[in-house]
Amino acid sequence: MIKFFRQIHRVWFLFWIFFTFFLFYPIYLITSRNPKYYGILNFCRATNSFICSALAGVFYNFKFEEKLNPNQTYIYCANHSSNLDIMILCILARGRYHFMGKDELLNSPVLGIFFKTIDISVNRDSKISAFRAFKKAGENLEKGMSLIIFPEGKIDDHYPPKLGEFKNGPFRLAIDKNIQLIPVSITNVWKINWDDGAKYGSKPGICDIYVHKPINTAGLTDADAENLKNKVFNLIDSKLII
Repeated sequence: MIKFFRQIHRVWFLFWIFFTFFLFYPIYLITSRNPKYYGILNFCRATNSFICSALAGVFYNFKFEEKLNPNQTYIYCANHSSNLDIMILCILARGRYHFMGKDELLNSPVLGIFFKTIDISVNRDSKISAFRAFKKAGENLEKGMSLIIFPEGKIDDHYPPKLGEFKNGPFRLAIDKNIQLIPVSITNVWKINWDDGAKYGSKPGICDIYVHKPINTAGLTDADAENLKNKVFNLIDSKLII
């Protein structure tokens, strides 16, 4: 019976995701065409994420180790166990930011418009695609656009989820561009909605997110990338709930 109600809730949640996206679509269509409107686009993404989640009874509780500067350019690194992670980072980030994600998202009925414009898609199996993606991300960082990335690269098939191995790209990029890294521990969202919800459904609840203080990369070199990666991994993992 619980599984049945969780599947009903998933359908309810999807309805609000698509319905609210439809309402915001004209704004997305206009603002995604010109980078000078990306701040407005992201504000709408955050608002859209909050509204559709609230209508489904899902809320987000953020705990900050340190107050973030809304005018600072950051690289946000978060664990990835749910499609809700994207909404969480939209609400967390401020101003002009963009995501890097798998190229399958280009065909998403909701996320496709963003990954064809403001966000960056990458083929995880292609080194050339990865090189081009991080080159573009570096250029955007230089323009003051924060980057949101899930360094695991995907949602793992293991349930309950365990933090997977991190890719090296975000940490080399942070060092190369001298950008502060923000580790984000999305602690219990998998209990609300794991992956896309197809297997276990979803339920109302509060998702807890722990935002670690920014890590300064000034003075680091490529030789420090591995240690930086391990540091971020351990910080994120320290707050996760199993």
